[in-house]
Amino acid sequence: MELEKVFSSKSRMKILKLIYQLGQLNVSDVARRLKLNFASTSGHLKLLECEGILQERKYGRVRMYRFNEGSAKAKAVQNLIDAWENSKQG
Repeated sequence: MELEKVFSSKSRMKILKLIYQLGQLNVSDVARRLKLNFASTSGHLKLLECEGILQERKYGRVRMYRFNEGSAKAKAVQNLIDAWENSKQG
């Protein structure tokens, strides 16, 4: 997938920022906190997982998402969020 496609969605960017801040969340928590519907949130998370940015862990029926620590893409996104947030403080 193209870089522009991954970053073209405001919802995906909010999801990435939220998971970056909180570590890991399940689909319902992400949807509730960002006021998105469950189906679209799940779709965004699956896309980010397919790109290797997030990884899913299943605990029974609960699917938890967090950054994929072994992915260069995930590290780049984390660095971008970190740099962006730090520039707002200074």
